[in-house]
Amino acid sequence: MYTTIDTESIPIYVWGEPPDEQAMAQTRHLANLPFAHHHVAMMADAHVGYGMPIGGVLAAIGHVIPHAVGLDIGCGVRTWCTNVPLKEMLDVRDRILNDIQRSVPQGHEWHRASQAGRTDLFGEVPDVPALVQEIERAERQVGTLGSGNHFIELQVDTDDIVWAMVHSGSRNLGKQMGSHYNAVAKEENVRTGSDVPIEWGLAHLAIDSEKGAEYLEVMDFCLRFARENRRFMAEEIQRAITRHFPGIEPTEAFDVHHNYASIEHHYGADVVIHRKGAVRARGLVAVPGSMGTASYVGIGLASPESFESCSHGAGRVMGRGEAKRRLSVEHVITELKERDVRLFKVKKRDVAEEAPEAYKDIEDVMRWQRDLVEPKVKLRPIGVVKG
Repeated sequence: MYTTIDTESIPIYVWGEPPDEQAMAQTRHLANLPFAHHHVAMMADAHVGYGMPIGGVLAAIGHVIPHAVGLDIGCGVRTWCTNVPLKEMLDVRDRILNDIQRSVPQGHEWHRASQAGRTDLFGEVPDVPALVQEIERAERQVGTLGSGNHFIELQVDTDDIVWAMVHSGSRNLGKQMGSHYNAVAKEENVRTGSDVPIEWGLAHLAIDSEKGAEYLEVMDFCLRFARENRRFMAEEIQRAITRHFPGIEPTEAFDVHHNYASIEHHYGADVVIHRKGAVRARGLVAVPGSMGTASYVGIGLASPESFESCSHGAGRVMGRGEAKRRLSVEHVITELKERDVRLFKVKKRDVAEEAPEAYKDIEDVMRWQRDLVEPKVKLRPIGVVKG
């Protein structure tokens, strides 16, 4: 359940423990936006981000905020059950993870050749110069993992059946588009004399303006790109599994975004819902933990108080720099070995960034949001590929 903060122009609903003061300051900015609607919702994994906290949900009337979508537009998770029994997987686990690592580019690596022939996506590119100039590079980025908190995991449920999960987004394409339209919005706000202080990092565009409509069109393309990106990787992962288990059919995958905006109806108004590090909690949802800890598949409960949202993961409690200062590479690798999690990562020097201690406890997060999502499947990791 949530607690309510009533000190700003509109209320703030907070699930779980309040985030740190820096994230709360950003949340107060959201609640004082002149176009914010009804209340601001902070999910149980909320932590500081650019302009708007990650794990935040904002309803805006008539405006879209690029930094409230995030720079990794369309980041999300694709999940499916492989139907392979754990006892059979363990014998070939390392070989499968090695195959995945070789077939899916990670970190700053891209495909050597265009992947456009594998999808209809690039036949539907909006005629926007800033986007068009990125498409040649994007054709080589689709189907690649990236770095940071992006991952591929093999996981096992409580019935000892293996699942797979991919966490990634729109790669450099989304980052370039997010940065470009934030700059466009800042220029527009200065030109029109916006009441929103520039130092808040919440530059905004009216959705009925040329640039606002353009951003929504480009964002929608980035969402489709991100979904195709995860689909391509899922095909490679399943191909690596099927080589060893050709007679076992997986279930159909489901896919959720957690960095996007959409026009929805809430509390009597059509609004732009910004979910930055939050998932629309209708139907199946995936809530990954941190590297080496459990993840969950659940059913979203469509709570109106959260604008039908739930958390997108565990949420950081340490910044990347702090985690690397406080936690050694050796400590993290030893911890994963003790949990019988195989780590496939080419460069391990930054592995502490994603240590379990750098994140909130996923069990706490799921308990704090039990009114938002009903857990159905608990998944523990047995192997992870990271950039």
